[in-house]
Amino acid sequence: MNLNEYDELLDEGLISADTLDRIKKKHAAGLFSVFWELKTMLYIGVSLLSAGLGILIYKNIDTIGHQVILCAIAALCAACFAWCSKHKKPFSYERVEAVDSFTDYILLLGTLSFLSFVGYLQVQYEVFGTHYGMATFIPMLVLFFIAYSFDHLGILTMAIANLAIWMGVSVTPKKLLALNTFDSERTIYTYLILGLLLLVAAHFSERRNVKRHFFFSYHHYGVHLAYISLLAGYFYYDYGISLIWLGLFAVLAWLIYTDSLARKSFYFTMLTVVYSYILVSGFCVRSISFIHNESVVYLGFMYFSISGIAFVSLLMNLNKSIKKL
Repeated sequence: MNLNEYDELLDEGLISADTLDRIKKKHAAGLFSVFWELKTMLYIGVSLLSAGLGILIYKNIDTIGHQVILCAIAALCAACFAWCSKHKKPFSYERVEAVDSFTDYILLLGTLSFLSFVGYLQVQYEVFGTHYGMATFIPMLVLFFIAYSFDHLGILTMAIANLAIWMGVSVTPKKLLALNTFDSERTIYTYLILGLLLLVAAHFSERRNVKRHFFFSYHHYGVHLAYISLLAGYFYYDYGISLIWLGLFAVLAWLIYTDSLARKSFYFTMLTVVYSYILVSGFCVRSISFIHNESVVYLGFMYFSISGIAFVSLLMNLNKSIKKL
């Protein structure tokens, strides 16, 4: 919009000053983007379509037949991947923008259909027998291939989740805590290995410039899993051995903290501070629990009152410091 033309109209007396002022305000506001709203609606649409098809199949399984259902799912999956392959851009180790949102969500629908197909085969016909690891390992490889081939962050997240399932764990930190599955050394070490593996994958992607924009997805899950597993190890073992886990946590926390500051990432800095506060609080509670008198209650109350204020103040100061970097 050329505002000079409106100034000329004002000089000629064709519009009023009030009208010109409203035009300038409207121009200054700019256009309102509905990009994320549309993407959210498309995501919900694909999810509802997948869920609706699943319910339809479940309610009519006796009349439709398993073979027909498998053929329909396979046809839908093949059609989606054929469409996406036809319209995809050439592969590159750099970021490759999606052709359009429609193709992006057709790819997501095809991927969900593929997972449904593999799951259906295993449940109904037990094609993998009792080798349940293969039922998750093969889809995991396919998901990673699709994520890298089509440069899709959403499918990469699904691949990471499938990797976690294959290793016998769940990748969602909230679910980890809700299920309280840290009840054995094997589980703790599995979480730790998976977390460290994802952290290595994140830095490999960035330093080798292999889809370096995948860094956040790998790093995000890796940080959560590594911290949670080290915390679990600290609380699982007795006081003496737990100090080793405390030391391992301190080393990892320092590495992630310095890396986060270098990247000016408040999010990962905040995660380090939050998990460190949990560990320090656990250490203090363990230490004061050796005091066998009534003063332990007052000490605990004083600690959480003072440390809570210090914790919030630290986060606020870190946020200001990172913004100034």
